[in-house]
Amino acid sequence: MTIATVALLMSSCGIYNKYERPDDVKTTGLVRDINSLTDTLAVSDTTSFGNLPWRSVFTDPQLQTLIEQGLNNNVDLLNAALNVKMVEAQLHAARLAFLPQLTIGAQGTAVSWDHQKATQTYSFPLAASWNLDLFGNLLNQKRSAQMSLLATKDYQTVVQTNIICGIANMYYTLLMLDRQLEILDGMEELTKNTWELMKLQKELGRYRETSVQSAYSSYLSVKAQKEDMKRQIRETENSLSLLLGQPAQQIQRSKLDEQSLPEEFSTGVGLQLLANRADVHAAEMQLAACFYDVQTARSRFYPSITISGTGAYTNSSGMGIVNPGKILANAVASLAQPIFMRGQLTAGLRVAKAQQEQAYNTWQNTIFKAGNEVSNALVLYNSSNEKARIEAEQVKVLTKNVEDTKALMSQSTSTYLEVIQAQSALLNAQISKVSDDFYKMQAVVNLYQALGGGRK
Repeated sequence: MTIATVALLMSSCGIYNKYERPDDVKTTGLVRDINSLTDTLAVSDTTSFGNLPWRSVFTDPQLQTLIEQGLNNNVDLLNAALNVKMVEAQLHAARLAFLPQLTIGAQGTAVSWDHQKATQTYSFPLAASWNLDLFGNLLNQKRSAQMSLLATKDYQTVVQTNIICGIANMYYTLLMLDRQLEILDGMEELTKNTWELMKLQKELGRYRETSVQSAYSSYLSVKAQKEDMKRQIRETENSLSLLLGQPAQQIQRSKLDEQSLPEEFSTGVGLQLLANRADVHAAEMQLAACFYDVQTARSRFYPSITISGTGAYTNSSGMGIVNPGKILANAVASLAQPIFMRGQLTAGLRVAKAQQEQAYNTWQNTIFKAGNEVSNALVLYNSSNEKARIEAEQVKVLTKNVEDTKALMSQSTSTYLEVIQAQSALLNAQISKVSDDFYKMQAVVNLYQALGGGRK
C-alpha cells in the first residue's frame, strides 16, 4: 500500500509522463504556390507523391539495377545499418537494467601456523542486487533509448533516400552529358563543313584568309567543348561508381529521350511531411529522447532503493570451520536520498531542459527546411518545363536560320560572320534545351526526395 501511494505521488510530479507532440509546432503554409509571389499553396489532398515506391518513379531498367546495387553496396548505408544494431544493443541493456544483477565467484585459502597442519577454507558466494525503480529513473532511460533507436532507424532511411535520389540524379546527369556530346558531334561536323567551304570560297577569291581563320577557330572551339564534355562524363561516372560502392568504371545507361518520369504531383498536407520525411521524424524522436532525459534528471532528486543479498556455500562460518560446508545467506535493503550534491543534480536538470529546447528548435527548423525543399523543387520543375518548351521552338527557328544563312553564303549574299553567328546561336540553344530537360528531371527527383520518397 505504501509503495503504491508513493508511486501515485511520483506520477503527479510528471516523472512517469509519456512524450506527446507539442501542439504549437508550425506546419501550415509550408509549400509556396508556384503561381503566386506571396501566397502559400493550400493543398487539400491526403496523398503524396513521396509515398510512391521508388520503382514506380524511376522506371528505367538500367537505373533500377544501379539503385539496387547502391542499396546493397553503399558504405554509408551499410554503416547506418550498423548504427541501428549498436543502438538496439543499448536499448537491450536499458531493458535488462530492471532485472537483478547476479555475480558468482569461488575463493579458497590455506593457512599454516609455525609449520602446523594447514587450515583450509573455501567459499562459493552468489551475490544479487536489485534496484527498485519506484521513481522512474530506469524507466525514463529505457524510453529515451527507445526514441534514440527510432531516430537512428530514421537516419538509416534518410541515407537510403539520399542514395536512391543521388544515383538517379547522377544517372540523369550522364544522359544529359551524352546528349550534349551528340549535339557537339553534329556541330563539329557542321562547323568543319563551313570551314572547308570557306577555304574553297577563298581559293575562288570570294573570301579573305581572315574569314577562313574565323571559321577554323569556330570549328576548334566546338572540338574543345567536346573534350570538356568528355571530361565531365568521366568524372560523373567516377562519382556514381563511388556511390555504388565499386571502383571507378564505365556506367551502362540508356538515352535521355527514352526517359519517362511522372508529370503530375501531389504534395499532400503539411502534417504529412512530419510522417513521410525521415529526417523530420528523426528530429522529433530526438526531441522525445530529450523529454525523457529531463524526466531522468528529475528522478535523480528522489531516493534510490536497492535490495541486495548474498548466499554462499562455505566451511567458514566466521566463528569456526565446519566440514562439510554449509549454506550462509543474508539480505539487506538500503535507501539513499541525495541531500547535498553541490548543485550537480540541479545543473543536470537545467542542462537537460536546455537540450530539450534545442531539440524542439531543430525539429521546427527541419520542418521549415522540408517545406522549403518542396517549394524549390516545384518551382524548378515548372520553370524548366516552360523554358524547355520555349527553347524547343527556338531550336527550330535557329536550325532553319543556319540552313538559310549557309544557302545565302553560297550565293555570296551572306557573310561568313552571319553563318558562324547562326551556328553558335543554334549550338547554345540546343545545349540549353538539353540542360533544361535535365533540370526538369532533376526537379522530379528533388521533389520525390523532399516529400520523403524512397522509403518503399
